Amino acid sequence: MPTAQRNSLRLLRWMMAAALALPLALFAFASAMSRISINEAADQEIQRTLDVAHEHALKVFETIDRSLAEVAEALPQVKSIWVFDANGRALVNSLVQPVPDIDFSDREYFRIHAPGDIGTYIGEVLTPRPPYLGSRFFSVGRRRNNEDGSFAGVIQASVLPEYFVNFYARIGREPGSFLALIRTDGAVLAHFPVVDRNVRFEPGGPLGRQIVANPEAGAMTIQSPADGVERRMRYQRLAEYPIYVSAGLETSAIQSRWMSTMAQHLIFGIPATALLFGLLALAFRRTQRLQEEANRRIEAEDALRHGQRLEALGQLTGGVAHDFNNLLTVIRASVDMLRRPDLPEPRRQRYIDAISNTVNRAAKLTNQLLAFARRQTLKPEVFDASQNVRTLSEMIATLIGSRIEITAQVPDETCLVNADAGQFETAIINMAVNARDAMDGVGRLTIAVRPVNSLPSGAANPPSPHGHVAVSVADTGVGIPQDLFGRIFEPFYTTKEIGQGTGLGLSQVFGFAKQSGGEVTVTSDVGKGSTFTLYLPRVVGEHRPQSLRTEDAPSVDRTAASVLIVEDNVEVGKFAADTLTQLGCTCVLVENATHALEELAVDPDRFDLVFTDVVMPGMSGIELAGEIRRQGLDLPIVLASGYSQVLSQQGSGGFELLQKPYSAEQLARVLHKAARSRRLRRDQAPAS
Repeated sequence: MPTAQRNSLRLLRWMMAAALALPLALFAFASAMSRISINEAADQEIQRTLDVAHEHALKVFETIDRSLAEVAEALPQVKSIWVFDANGRALVNSLVQPVPDIDFSDREYFRIHAPGDIGTYIGEVLTPRPPYLGSRFFSVGRRRNNEDGSFAGVIQASVLPEYFVNFYARIGREPGSFLALIRTDGAVLAHFPVVDRNVRFEPGGPLGRQIVANPEAGAMTIQSPADGVERRMRYQRLAEYPIYVSAGLETSAIQSRWMSTMAQHLIFGIPATALLFGLLALAFRRTQRLQEEANRRIEAEDALRHGQRLEALGQLTGGVAHDFNNLLTVIRASVDMLRRPDLPEPRRQRYIDAISNTVNRAAKLTNQLLAFARRQTLKPEVFDASQNVRTLSEMIATLIGSRIEITAQVPDETCLVNADAGQFETAIINMAVNARDAMDGVGRLTIAVRPVNSLPSGAANPPSPHGHVAVSVADTGVGIPQDLFGRIFEPFYTTKEIGQGTGLGLSQVFGFAKQSGGEVTVTSDVGKGSTFTLYLPRVVGEHRPQSLRTEDAPSVDRTAASVLIVEDNVEVGKFAADTLTQLGCTCVLVENATHALEELAVDPDRFDLVFTDVVMPGMSGIELAGEIRRQGLDLPIVLASGYSQVLSQQGSGGFELLQKPYSAEQLARVLHKAARSRRLRRDQAPAS
């Protein structure tokens, strides 16, 4: 799957995860903020309730205290008022007359005042003793003193907790409300909700420790000893009285408020999140299906391209077979005619020339195929493209006919390139011949040379640091439709009639440009003509003359030289040995590099040079040449090859190279040149 498709699916997966994670994160944040807000609201509500209860309790106790001080009339919240003497006997009460003779000196609310004046004392919740009946109460009492300050007894009011509970029920209407009156020692005087037993907060417990730390007011979450319910509560001291008023809410009630609030969010959030997630899931599945379809389409296109490559290979094979069969037909017919004993000498020479020319055409066809495949062995050299084009223009004028006007636009400055000069000339001629055919022999051909700084956009090869030299061939022919641009460089593709072209000319230009590190482009306007432009890397430096080609070298005389021939093909090896023997050479023929090294190990001085094929089983000819150099043997080495991938990619390594098929004269020239160079080196060496 292409990277872009994987990235799009990964993005959709992340979006789906975000569609769940983001709402969850927002919900968690909103939940936390809502919880804080509800807790704060609960604290504020508790505080308001506490303020009301505190104000109410303060007024009640102030009224009772004032009533006790003034022995005023009974109030609704006061169950009864008692006056005790110094012995704990009731002198008077507001309940019954005459007063029963009962000793109350054991009651805490009496005993607490006997030692000294402690002010107003609030006692624990008590049950009336017989014969008195009724509700439970707690006492609020003060000491009575004689004129001399001695203890005269106690005046005490019995207060009903129910009064506070009923009031708390009216102000604590919210679910989970809690209110209480608590003594400083932890005894509970009134509790809402109602409990039917005495309740006490231990002084060493959470509330006692909190009161010690904050004696006037405070807030905390605590589990009540009355009913075991956890509550959030606040407390506040009741002025100078040893009483705390407390108000609170059950934590479960606060939790319920929070959950109710969040449930409202969920009512809208869950459907929206589900809808968003569903849409993203739908988009993910649809994208996945589209990408699967795209992958199937790509696979189908790959299969189609593979089929087209096979078709092109079949076309290539058919074209090569067609052309080679034509060439072989000429050779076979010429050989058959040469076998006739009564053949006249002129006709015999004509058939020999036909065979030679046919072999040359076959070699050219092979070179064109290798050029398109970018596998031919190039011999790059620095030459002036401007000068070569000037020279070629005269040859091209003869080639394309007098009815076509040729214009050469060549700058005065040198345009040096590093390429195979022979292939360069072939490429220019191929473009010129293609232009001639496009103009049907009549028109104007313009060949221009110019230096450029960069390759056209879309070129595959990297730019040259010194720029490029552009050689363009423009014609005024019929032009090329845009839909054919992708095929014009294919081998054996031609729009010409059968027998008028092989379709290998432009493919040679394409292969030569690519293998030389350049580019070839085409622009065309149907009905107005086409322009082919060949780009080659430019060289900056002194112009060096072209090297003398092997076929242009002077002819050789007979020479006595000892040659080690390494050739795995028996017939080719025998031909080379026979040719060199005819020239007076002594030859030793071996079939592989291993045997060649064995011959050299016996006596290397008996050989004047080594002539080896490149492509052989085991060690190649280039590897053999390298091994000979590593052994320090001063032997000229000549390589022979029809095609080698190593040669096409890395070159000949500085060794002399003879391309197959070669003639006897070419073989003699290159070996004579190599042997002569060795003799010159030996003659120039100083005597030891």
